[in-house]
Amino acid sequence: MAKVDELDLIILTELSADASVSVPKLSQKIKENPSVVYSRIKRLVKKKLIERFTIVVNDQELGFQVKSLAGINMDSKKRDGVIDELFKIDGVREIAEVTGRFDILVTLYAHSLDEMYVIVSEKIGKIDGVLSSESFIEMKTREKAMPYMSSKQGE
Repeated sequence: MAKVDELDLIILTELSADASVSVPKLSQKIKENPSVVYSRIKRLVKKKLIERFTIVVNDQELGFQVKSLAGINMDSKKRDGVIDELFKIDGVREIAEVTGRFDILVTLYAHSLDEMYVIVSEKIGKIDGVLSSESFIEMKTREKAMPYMSSKQGE
C-alpha cells in the first residue's frame, strides 16, 4: 500500500470530483502553493495512485435512456467464454465478478426498454454457459465523489 499524507488525500478527493480543474485553481481552493500541488500530483501519478485523468460522458444526452444491472449465474467451466461473448454485445459496459447469489454483475446501457429487452432476453439469454439472469433497471441515481480521508479521521 502506498504511503500518502493528508494533502495527498485532499488532492485525490478534489481530483475525483473534477479531474479537469487546473493546478492554480486547485491550489487556491486547498490553500497550497501551486508548485507543491503540481509536484504532489506528479508523484501520485508516478506511484500509480492516479491511473489516468478522464472524462465522464453524459450517456442520456447520447440517447442511452436505460441503464440496467444484470446478475448472471453461469457454468463456471465456461466462464471465460461467457465473459468474452458478453463483451461482444453492444450496450455491455462493465462486468464484475462478485460474491453473493450471482457469479457476475453486468452493467448495460440501451436506448429504450425494448432494446434492453432484446439485449437481456435474446442476446445474454442465448450465450452458451449462461444458466440464469436477473435484471435490475435503474430508476434514479445519486452519486457523490469518493472522499479520500485519512484513517485517523475515522477513529
